[in-house]
Amino acid sequence: MLDPQKIRKNIEDIKLLLSKRGFEFNLEEFADLEAQRKDIQVKTQELQSTRNRLSKEIGILKKQGESTDEILKEVSSIGDTLKNSELKLNTIQDKLDTILQGIPNIPHESVPDGRTEADNVEKKKWGNIRDFNFTPKDHIELGELSGLLDFEAATKITGSRFVVIKGQLAQLHRALIQFMLNTHVNEHGYTEVNVPYIVNSASLYGTGQLPKFEEDLFKIPRQNAEPYEIPLETDVASNQSANNKLEENYYLLPTAEVPVTNLARDLVISKSELPLKYVCHSPCFRSEAGSYGKDTRGMIRQHQFEKVELVHMVHPDCSYDSLEELTGHAETILQKLELPYRVITLCAGDMGFSAAKTYDLEVWLPGQDCYREISSCSNCEDFQARRMMARWRNPDTNKPELLHTLNGSGLAVGRTLIAIMENYQTSDGKIHIPDVLRVYMGGVTEIG
Repeated sequence: MLDPQKIRKNIEDIKLLLSKRGFEFNLEEFADLEAQRKDIQVKTQELQSTRNRLSKEIGILKKQGESTDEILKEVSSIGDTLKNSELKLNTIQDKLDTILQGIPNIPHESVPDGRTEADNVEKKKWGNIRDFNFTPKDHIELGELSGLLDFEAATKITGSRFVVIKGQLAQLHRALIQFMLNTHVNEHGYTEVNVPYIVNSASLYGTGQLPKFEEDLFKIPRQNAEPYEIPLETDVASNQSANNKLEENYYLLPTAEVPVTNLARDLVISKSELPLKYVCHSPCFRSEAGSYGKDTRGMIRQHQFEKVELVHMVHPDCSYDSLEELTGHAETILQKLELPYRVITLCAGDMGFSAAKTYDLEVWLPGQDCYREISSCSNCEDFQARRMMARWRNPDTNKPELLHTLNGSGLAVGRTLIAIMENYQTSDGKIHIPDVLRVYMGGVTEIG
């Protein structure tokens, strides 16, 4: 969430920056509500001050043995007016909070302008695209030819956009997970974590999926659950805030970013502990509500898939260096697998809700004759941290300040499997095993 004070002080600039994302900030509505809030807040504070003064006078009069009837009537009248004033203030604050919850992050100054993926900027390419002496098949044809991908069985078991992976292809999928985890832990210095696959509303609010994107989630309703009070207009140092309630439910996690980033929720971390770098393998579950008709065939866009996720929690001064580092760690996996890819800087209008800057890694898929996203690496700056109250203690002031959080796939396992199938295929539909994976495959060099 954006800093409400920053919006109030720089409202015209914020509107302009948000317009680069294609987000139309209703400045007039916000300014009108702010004016009402200030007016009613001043009146409420004046009424509270008057009531407190009169209460003291009542105490003095009682000690002096004098009548307090008139002043009690005045206090009673003020009490009714104050209650109405507080109700109006809470109503206006709720409206402001709803607006604040729906505002995306501000793009970093280095983010290119643009509204769609056509405006994204290629940063670099790596690897040589293989020149096949035959027409390459896509992963669906390869899976059907070998019998190792079974979409029909998955549809029978569950429904569309699921798959059953069999035999040595399932082993290759598992090998990829182990290879990615080992690389990030042993070479890149990450701490591996294993997290719950079900998360609560508070966690999804913290990373920005709720309340705006609930339709993209698989919800598991809870009976008799207490509402979660979300901090909105927050003083970071004191953790005092105006609260608003969020319905508490369980959800299947859409990405390990959610539980892993929430490890820092409500914590104040010492500067000496930073940066925190976590890696986590998990399944991911997405309803794909906004992708009707897209990639309905194959494994590109599934309701259930697996990822190895990278999360950084860092000092604010270091977050853009951290973004380059995290992206480089994801690239390392592609380089070790010798898969051609490119790095794309997303334009302002194509970034995710919580991101201030994002690099997408796109791997070459010969069966589709194009590059497809395999990782998205983002710096969220303090946007998520403000929602989670994730802080570090500044030793110079001894006060807590907001962390910067980053996340990225290192990598999406299913899409990496697709890339290997299509890039390492033979003319007869078999699949060579990349050198770095053979140790995880018991020395097998080819499957299919």
